[in-house]
Amino acid sequence: MRYFLENDRIKVEIDSFGAEVKSVINKNNMREYMWYGNPKYWGRTSPVLFPFVGSLKDKKYIWKGKEYPMGQHGFARDNEFEPVSQTDDEIWFQFKSNPETLKKYPFEFVLKIGYKLEKSTETDDVKVMWNVYNPAGEPMYFSIGAHPAFLCPVHGFSKDRAGCKDGYKIYFEGTDVIRHHGNDVGKGLALRENIEMPLDDGYVTITTDFFDRCTYMIEGGQTKCVGIADEEKRHIVDVCFDTPLFAIWSPEKKNAPFICIEPWYGRCDAVDFEGDLSQREFTNTLDGGKTFEGGYTMKFYEYYW
Repeated sequence: MRYFLENDRIKVEIDSFGAEVKSVINKNNMREYMWYGNPKYWGRTSPVLFPFVGSLKDKKYIWKGKEYPMGQHGFARDNEFEPVSQTDDEIWFQFKSNPETLKKYPFEFVLKIGYKLEKSTETDDVKVMWNVYNPAGEPMYFSIGAHPAFLCPVHGFSKDRAGCKDGYKIYFEGTDVIRHHGNDVGKGLALRENIEMPLDDGYVTITTDFFDRCTYMIEGGQTKCVGIADEEKRHIVDVCFDTPLFAIWSPEKKNAPFICIEPWYGRCDAVDFEGDLSQREFTNTLDGGKTFEGGYTMKFYEYYW
């Protein structure tokens, strides 16, 4: 079922299946900010990744000596969430562990996802909030992450180059260089590399093959805000976060008309990982009776239009 949040400037549409944002529209001119999920490139818009982010080595993990198969990004995105509360500017959804989830992930949990509309001087903001509660007595190990996809190029701006991101820019706040590593595209595992991406006043310019090599994974708190801007450095959207790492992605070798900015509390396995679930890099440990809180904010620029 679809749910809506709106004010005088933007309208947000959320699907209870996966508690996934499907649309953010500027009401002044009905322009869409979010990718619309065409399966030709990628059939999703903004899935929540839980209880895993990325791929696992050999598509499985080990817990207490037992192997569990697991697909990429976990299973929350493929389940119906229950709406638990809504006001004019805020909505919350909930998904709980059940007999089916316990077969593939042997931990009890309550996952709550909230969305709240906020305004600032230049932007209309959608605050995304994650709460993970552990109702059991033993610690649970999990990852959680975001995967929002934003239209690029922006429809109606580059009519002469429809579908081409060339010349658009990605902005990394507060730094003049980004150090990143990629993934083994075939298996989706993190590579042990440290590549420098020089920036021009915080920006890198997108070229046709910019995303062909890999997903860009950036660790170490190098920036807390990443944006998409046009050729003249006019910002379309910023994504701000306080996560230990994030990723930048668009489908390899497709020149797809969108870019994902993905704040993560967790990561895919590395190519040389050999441990069990508790030893995965960037995994989160949550003691029984405790709640993890996280999230990020999407900041949409109204004046751009």
